[in-house]
Amino acid sequence: MAFYKKTKQKSNGLWYPQVIAAGGQADTDEVARRLAELSTVSRADVYAVLMNLPDVLSFILSSGRTVRLDGLGTFMYTADTSGQGVPTPQEVGAHQIKAVHVRFIPEYSRSQNNKVKSRSLVPQDIEWTEYGKTYEEEQP
Repeated sequence: MAFYKKTKQKSNGLWYPQVIAAGGQADTDEVARRLAELSTVSRADVYAVLMNLPDVLSFILSSGRTVRLDGLGTFMYTADTSGQGVPTPQEVGAHQIKAVHVRFIPEYSRSQNNKVKSRSLVPQDIEWTEYGKTYEEEQP
């Protein structure tokens, strides 16, 4: 079950649902435990792999490549060069890069008319509940 709260936007005064996280953050131990339950690998082995994943991703990304994990998505570097434009191509250089970010694009599939049909990490049947309300309160 996913949660939202009612939020009024200051710019136009209209109300919108805003997705919120509830129930605390899942940590590496929980992810390792759940992955171990779905596979034949022990929790300790999954945990060891997860702990090394950031170093492996960083190494591959810093060598100029992207990383695509099947069923998950693609990781890539993006650069922040805000306000650092120059008038000629000859002046372009790494000195213009002020920050580096990792961008994640969830894996997706397209329908025959080329529209996005599904994305990883986003199930088709998410059940939305207003945060703070019980299931019984929402029933007619």
